[in-house]
Amino acid sequence: MRKYMTAEVNKHETVFTQMGARVHVMNSILCYVSFDIEGTEVSYVYNVNKKNKYFLERIEPYPEPAGTFKSVEDLIETIKIDIEQFKNAKKSNVFPKFVEINKRLNNTIRQFEDLYLYYNVPRESIEKIRKNLDEIENTIKTTKENGQRLYFKKDPDTL
Repeated sequence: MRKYMTAEVNKHETVFTQMGARVHVMNSILCYVSFDIEGTEVSYVYNVNKKNKYFLERIEPYPEPAGTFKSVEDLIETIKIDIEQFKNAKKSNVFPKFVEINKRLNNTIRQFEDLYLYYNVPRESIEKIRKNLDEIENTIKTTKENGQRLYFKKDPDTL
């Protein structure tokens, strides 16, 4: 199996190099971790390389890159906090709507990228999208300011 994988990677490396890319092949292990939180799957993939760096991404219930970590302890702590937060959020009556909105936002990002990569987009359309995005961001900010904080072990990353 190892010889096959090496041959496959060599083919990919050749194609990408011919396309003008710099290719860095790293030997690593990909791990999949999954939790069932009252019927909701919360799962992650992380990559461990020979320099003991960990790249983590949540893949369910919606994709969310979590970053690169220098220690397994930081990786585990990040997953532990994420699971605690999902257990807490799962108590909400509107939890399914939170997940649906997150999935829609992720899909919207992909649609927006397709829009500008495949189409000549008029300036007016871009401005309309920007205004709608400003409105969403303002709604999130206002909701945070008027809401009751429920989780205190860690501060929010972006709010």
